[in-house]
Amino acid sequence: MAAWRRAGGAVLRVLVVWAVSTLTMLVLAGVLPDFRLQSADGDSATSIGVTAALGAGAFGLLSALVWPLLVRALLLVPALVLGLLVFFLNGSLLLLALALLPDYRGEADPQTAVVVAAAMSAASSAANTFLAVRDDRAYRRRLARLADRRWRRSGRRLTPATPGTVFLQLDGIGYDVLRDATTAPAGGEPLMPGIAAMLRDTHRLVSWHTDWSSQTGASQLGILHGSNEDVPAFRWYEKETGEVVISNRPSSAARLQRRAAEHSGEPGLLAHDGASRGNLFSGGAAQAALVLSVSARRGRHNRSRAGYFAYFSDPANATRTAASFVAEVVREIAQSTRARLRGDSPRVPRGGLYPFIRAFATVVQRDVVVASVLGDILNGRTAVYADLVAYDEVAHHSGPRGRDTRQVLRRLDRSVGLIAKVAAQAPRPYRLVLLSDHGQSPGETFASHYGLTLEDLVRAGCGLPVSRRARRSASGAEARAAARAALHRPEDGHGAEPHWPAPTSDPVVLGSGNLGLISFPGIPGRATREEIDRRHPALLRTLANHPGIGFLLVDTEHHGPVVLGPGDSEHRLDTGEIVRADPLEPYGPRAAALVRRTARFPHAADIMVNSALDRATGAVHAFEEQIGSHGGLGGEQSRAFLLYPRLLSPPDADGEPVGAEQIHRVLRGWLREAEAAQAVTTPFVPARAQLR
Repeated sequence: MAAWRRAGGAVLRVLVVWAVSTLTMLVLAGVLPDFRLQSADGDSATSIGVTAALGAGAFGLLSALVWPLLVRALLLVPALVLGLLVFFLNGSLLLLALALLPDYRGEADPQTAVVVAAAMSAASSAANTFLAVRDDRAYRRRLARLADRRWRRSGRRLTPATPGTVFLQLDGIGYDVLRDATTAPAGGEPLMPGIAAMLRDTHRLVSWHTDWSSQTGASQLGILHGSNEDVPAFRWYEKETGEVVISNRPSSAARLQRRAAEHSGEPGLLAHDGASRGNLFSGGAAQAALVLSVSARRGRHNRSRAGYFAYFSDPANATRTAASFVAEVVREIAQSTRARLRGDSPRVPRGGLYPFIRAFATVVQRDVVVASVLGDILNGRTAVYADLVAYDEVAHHSGPRGRDTRQVLRRLDRSVGLIAKVAAQAPRPYRLVLLSDHGQSPGETFASHYGLTLEDLVRAGCGLPVSRRARRSASGAEARAAARAALHRPEDGHGAEPHWPAPTSDPVVLGSGNLGLISFPGIPGRATREEIDRRHPALLRTLANHPGIGFLLVDTEHHGPVVLGPGDSEHRLDTGEIVRADPLEPYGPRAAALVRRTARFPHAADIMVNSALDRATGAVHAFEEQIGSHGGLGGEQSRAFLLYPRLLSPPDADGEPVGAEQIHRVLRGWLREAEAAQAVTTPFVPARAQLR
C-alpha cells in the first residue's frame, strides 16, 4: 500500500509540474510576438491548449533525457562559459520540442526560444522544489537515491559508521564579527540565526590568531598543506627571478603549493578521498572546482563531476543564477550611489568591473561551490574543504560591518543551513566545521588619509622623483582571480603586476592590505639596515617616523632582525632587547614571535612595513584601495574563528591556537578522530532503505 501511495504521489507531482509548464508556455505565447502555438490559419483554444501541453511534455522529456548528456560532454568548458551556454542549449531543446509538434503548430525565433526555455525551466523547477519540500519524505528519498546511484557507479564501498567532515571557510569573517552576528539583540533575532542555533545546540566557537601575513594565501596554504613557510605577504618580489609572486595568480599558487608540499612532506589535508571547492589551493584533493592552483591545467583531473554537473544538470539553476547576478549588479550600483550621495567615509571607488566581480563572488561562486559541496555530501566523500568568498569581497569595499556586508552574512547563513540540511540526509554522518582564514580591520586607506601612497613616500625618502600618477596596487581579493579562472583566463596578461627582468636602482614597493614590502633589486640578497642607510640615508627614518606607519622590519649586520618604530625605538628580535620603547607593544603579546618567524623567510622584503593601528577603534591604513583590509597586524584582521562540533577535541587546551600551520594540525587531528569513530553499530543498510 505504501508503495502505491508513493507511486501515486510521484505521478501527481509529474502532472502538476507538467501543468505549470503548460500554463507558462501558454502565457508566453500570448505575450511574446515571436512565439506561437497555432497554425497559420488559427486554432481553437482547446487545440492551442493541447499543443502547449504536448510542447511542454516534449520539452520536459528532452530536458530529462538529453540535457544531462550535453552537460557531461561540456564539463571541460570554462564555468562561466558553460553557464552562458546553458541558455542557448536550453533554447535549442525548446526549438527541437516545437519541431516535434504536429502540423508545425509551434514556432519561435532563436532569441525568443532562449527566453521561453529559461522561463519554463524556472517555473517547472520552482514547482518541483515546492512539492518536494512540502513532502519531506519524498525529498529525503530523492537525496538518498542520488547518493546510492553515485556510490554504485563509483564502485566504492561506503562505511556509514565512519563520519565524513565538511570544512566550510567563510572567507574574511573575523571572530568578533561572527560572535556579534550570532548574538540576538534585545527583543530581536540574530543576524545569522542558523549558525546561532548551531552554536547554541551542537557547536563551540573559539578564536585563532593568524600569522603576521593575515591573508588567504598564507592562511589557506598552511591550513590545507601544513606549511606556509616563506609566504611573507599576499604578493612579494623575488630578487633571483625578478618576478612578483601573487597568491591569487594560478601559476604562483601552483608554485606555492609545490613548495608547501616539499616543506611539510605531506600530500595535503584532503589527499584521502577529499574535495577542494573554491579555494586557492587543492589540499591534495583529487576533486577540485574553482581551485586556483589547478585552474591553468586541462584534462580530466580538473573536471568536477560532483560540482559543475550537480549544478548545471538542472537548467533552471543557470536561469536563477543569472537573474540573481543581474540583481546583485543593480544592488551594488544602488548601494554605492547611496553611499556617495550620503558622503559616507571612508569610501573607495566601486565602479568599473567591481559590480560584476561582486556579483560573481556573492552569486556565481557561491552557487557553484555550494552545489559542489552538496554533490560531495551526497557522494559520501570523506573530507571536503570549501571557501565562500562573498563577505571578504564586499567588506573590502563596503567595510567589515557595513550595511552591505550584513546582507551578505544573512545569505551565507542560508547557504550554511542548506548544506547542514542535506548533510543530515547523507548516506553517512557528517561533521560540519566552519572556520575563517582571517578577519578584516576597518580604516581609511593610507593614500586617502595622507595624500600620498607608500610608493610615493619611499621614493621621496630615497630622493627619487615622485610620479604625479602613482600606479595603484591591484586588488588582492580572491574573487577577481576566481572569476578569471572560471573564464579559463587565469593569468592577467595586461601588466597589472610588475616584472623587473634586470636589477634596477629604483625600489620595488608592494602592498598587501596594511602590510607593505620594499625591495631593492640592485642589492643582492637581503639588504641590511647599514647598507640601506649608506645608499638612502633618510629613508628608514622617514618611514619609521611617519604617523601612518606603525613599525618596520629590517635586518642588521650586528643585531640580526630589528623592528624600528617612531622616535628611534627598536625591538631587537634575537635578544628581545628594547631600545627606548617597544614598537610592537600596540599589536599584542604575540606580535614579536610572529614578526620573528617572518624575518627568517628567504623572501622577506628588505623592508617590511606595517601600518599604524588606532588602538581605540582597531582601524588600520591599507596600502591598497580597501576600507576593510587584512594582510598585516592590527585590529580584528588577525583574529579568525573556528566553529566546531562539541564532540570533537578542543583545538588547543592551552589557549588560542596561533598560526595556520597549527590549524592544519587541529583539522588533521579531527579527521583522524573521524576515522576512528563508530557512529553506528548496526550493519550497513542502503540509504534508500534507511529513509523509508
